[in-house]
Amino acid sequence: MQTILQYLKTHGESLDTEIAAAMGISLADARAQLAELAAQREIMVCHSTRYEKGEPIEAMKCRLAGFIPPAAPGRKSQLKIS
Repeated sequence: MQTILQYLKTHGESLDTEIAAAMGISLADARAQLAELAAQREIMVCHSTRYEKGEPIEAMKCRLAGFIPPAAPGRKSQLKIS
């Protein structure tokens, strides 16, 4: 489960299918581990249905709970007050 947490920390929000493919485990095992992490409140899980070519695809979007990614490098726009 620590590898899943590390994957989410480096890659950000991901689908359960992406996590399973990256970890080299079955989708059922990945979903079981993700459900356990969600029960421990380590991650946030959102169930979603997408349609590709008219076919519904059930997936789980996962991200770390309480993790704010660092700001992107580069210049930031300034607030203009007129």
